[in-house]
Amino acid sequence: MLGKVYRPNPSRQAFSASLLDAIFFMLRPVNPDAPHPLSTPLSFQWIGDSSLRIGCGGENTPASRDLARRVLETLDRTPVTGLLDRTPAFATVLLRFRPSDTPQAEARVRLALRGLFGAPDDVPDAPPARTLTIPVCYDPHFALDLESVAAIRQLSTAEVIRLHTQATYRVAFIGFTPGFPYLTGLPEALAVPRHTQPRTRVPAGSVAIASDQAGIYPREIPGGWRILGQTPLTLFDPARESPSLLSMGDHVRFVPISREEFERLRNREHLA
Repeated sequence: MLGKVYRPNPSRQAFSASLLDAIFFMLRPVNPDAPHPLSTPLSFQWIGDSSLRIGCGGENTPASRDLARRVLETLDRTPVTGLLDRTPAFATVLLRFRPSDTPQAEARVRLALRGLFGAPDDVPDAPPARTLTIPVCYDPHFALDLESVAAIRQLSTAEVIRLHTQATYRVAFIGFTPGFPYLTGLPEALAVPRHTQPRTRVPAGSVAIASDQAGIYPREIPGGWRILGQTPLTLFDPARESPSLLSMGDHVRFVPISREEFERLRNREHLA
């Protein structure tokens, strides 16, 4: 006989959420100047039977991206029973649970994140962000869309490279494919639309832009972003202790290199 499949009950979940909110209110630090402990913009919504989406402000802003990063870091420090996977985005984090652990999942997550419901002084500071330098070869052999981007923005190719390398980017999250960083911080002067017809093959290491974002393709896959150059670095390697070279919250700077330097660094990467 098949066991009963648990399906979240919205009314029951709402009651549980209200009960937890009341508990957080009663356990808050006694500080008359502190804001209400529920002033955090976190929200919780079930997606299907076993996935819980945490909203971190509702809009793609630096504050919501930072809060999403803090949610992930908090869950790293405080494991939640039954949590199988976490998928961050700009202003949300999607959690996937074992079906057998779904009934208690939201309560466990809220308890794990209780520090984020307190006053600002109660929320641990985010660890300092790393700054990584990514070498990029802008040689025409790799820069498949450099000239078209320059034409669209009415710039010279040298100006496109200068703007691209002068900016400091931040990894909003890793997604789309393992190791692909979505980077904020692209200069407004370089904002261009995606290709209307994506390429069927984008080379691994391609450094690209689309709309107001930048990114790096970690492996050869289809894609529609505009390619400005290529890095010889390996963005994702499952054999490494930390498979993804970049992590959510990292700062990134691009530096131009010659084609000879590109080949030297790529050979070194392959030997490693």
